[in-house]
Amino acid sequence: MHRQRKYLNQIDFFCHLNLYNYNFASRKVLLIRPKIMLCDDGNYRESRWFTPWKKVREVEEYHVPRMIRQITGQETVPFGDAVISTRDTCIGFEICEELWNPMSSHIAMGLDGVELFVNSSGSYMELRKAYVAVDLITLASRKSGGCYLFSNLRGCDGQRVYFNGCSCIGLNGDIVARGSQYDLKDVELVVATIDLEDIRTYRNLLRSRCQVAASSPSYPRVKAEFDLSPNDISGLAAPTCQAIKWEYHAPEEEIALGPACWLWDYLRRSGQGGYFLPLSGGVDSASTACIVHSMCRLVVSSVSRGDTQVLSDVRNLVSDQSYVPMDPKELCKRIFFTCYMATENSSDDTKNRAANLAEQVGSYHFNINFMSVVDAVLFVFKSVTGKSPIYGSRGGTPRENLALQNIQARLRMVMAYLFAQLMLWVQNRPGGLLVLGSANVDEALRGYMTKYDCSSADVNPIGGISKGDLKGFLHYAMLKFDLPILKEIVGAPPTAELEPLVGNKIAQTDEQDMGMTYAELGQYGRLRKQLCCGPFSMFCKLTETWSKSCSAEEVAAKVKHFYRCYAINRHKMTVLTPSYHAETYSPDDNRFDLRPFLYNNKWTWQFRAIDNHVKEVKSALPSPRKESGAVPKYSSLSRESSGTYKGGSQGRPGGVEV
Repeated sequence: MHRQRKYLNQIDFFCHLNLYNYNFASRKVLLIRPKIMLCDDGNYRESRWFTPWKKVREVEEYHVPRMIRQITGQETVPFGDAVISTRDTCIGFEICEELWNPMSSHIAMGLDGVELFVNSSGSYMELRKAYVAVDLITLASRKSGGCYLFSNLRGCDGQRVYFNGCSCIGLNGDIVARGSQYDLKDVELVVATIDLEDIRTYRNLLRSRCQVAASSPSYPRVKAEFDLSPNDISGLAAPTCQAIKWEYHAPEEEIALGPACWLWDYLRRSGQGGYFLPLSGGVDSASTACIVHSMCRLVVSSVSRGDTQVLSDVRNLVSDQSYVPMDPKELCKRIFFTCYMATENSSDDTKNRAANLAEQVGSYHFNINFMSVVDAVLFVFKSVTGKSPIYGSRGGTPRENLALQNIQARLRMVMAYLFAQLMLWVQNRPGGLLVLGSANVDEALRGYMTKYDCSSADVNPIGGISKGDLKGFLHYAMLKFDLPILKEIVGAPPTAELEPLVGNKIAQTDEQDMGMTYAELGQYGRLRKQLCCGPFSMFCKLTETWSKSCSAEEVAAKVKHFYRCYAINRHKMTVLTPSYHAETYSPDDNRFDLRPFLYNNKWTWQFRAIDNHVKEVKSALPSPRKESGAVPKYSSLSRESSGTYKGGSQGRPGGVEV
């Protein structure tokens, strides 16, 4: 299938579909080309289900199933590592991972005369990584010439990852056509007109390549008796496509668009009527709310451009077949419900911030005070034991203080699911709401969360995004979406509000509870997750990184504190809410992780190695230069420096829950 052009060797390529294994003119399957290289890292576990084709440059005859035989009339089809040779060019195939592998198939195929490379891929979005696939495509065609047709999936497909499109066509090291990166469209057509003679000229100029190609092994060729380019050269030639510049989204834009597209695809596939979010007035829940608002903006924009599929989906969601979304805030009011869940420990500041944000994004918002529910649960405990726990600030023990925080957090989850299931019933609408989580990746890796609290939800759009990136996103959303309340939210200290207020003001902050700043936690997390560092190797790296602001003893104390928290809270990783995959920093490997989910928090060998190394490097390190605000001091550091765990951080909420 190709549009006829009145010029020899010019072709329009439909990049989104791999059409060349099937000859539509003769209704024959020309070739079944199996995958040669499987991906088994990150979110992929392909070897669980498939076996790669190992017979390089070999083809077997495959008897086609009866249902195919009735359509094509053929008994067999070539199956294996081959290329298709038309009368005017040669077409080769890579499948997804083969482009990323060091031994990519396009190298050998290009040396054997293949001019067109087709890749049907399922590559997911990661923050700051859009350039990777583009670079691979341009380099694939630049190294030995050729046209590379890259077709990528779009949508969530019910998974944690978002396949972000970006289908494109590369020619001799340039991109000549591309699809959108984030869009609600199910199908997108990418078209380019090229001149095959440009490929041949480009290759002839690479003399070293020509010498290697002269001794290159040959691929089996499946002959196709047709031309991709027309023979009629009368009339004017269609202009060929020129190189384009790829404009990449900033990380803040990717957070605004990627999770929003993912949420929309998940929502329409689930058949539910919208989302429910416990809105606390802090950075995390505000980020989740802004992403849903961005989703509504994308839906309204798609409908205004005439996308009938999106219009049909949104009508099904709101149960109104005459509805046409015209305003993002109005759409939010129909499908996005937010609730501020207060106890006696909640402040007016966070309540007001939550209400103002809800008004600005357009959600259906309400406030509840469920302190009576908390008191009822505590009454049951007292009726059984005869004792009542009290907060640490009022003389209670760390165990009492932690239990009081955890019960509030867990009851928020119970209340969230109650309202999510019944709010549409209250409005006489069918279906229910999906509960959104709002725990960021830093808190998940450290375990700064209560097991089965309000971070437990149906899906979590920010579960793979760091606190620092979320703050950057909120600055972007404040200007892009005209949400001025976000300035106040970003400037407020993060707090769980699970301990008593002092003069109606917050007395508890996340960073004080954790015994580390979010900036430090981000560094710990990336070293642990992305660089696979244990306590000793992390200490060695951070003594160098923080040499101007921390002594070796301080670095050792910080690393030990993180790893104690990491060890005793790893069990929480097994129950994390399915979250949007944003980068390799994400904790979504809990699905495949076969390591113990309860570590020895003493780390005896590793901590001893750190202590020994401190003695060795202490004299070599420069004297620490204290910079104002560079390294906050926490009381927990001195408590923990002896290497014995003494309760330490209580987390948000319940960071020490075992």
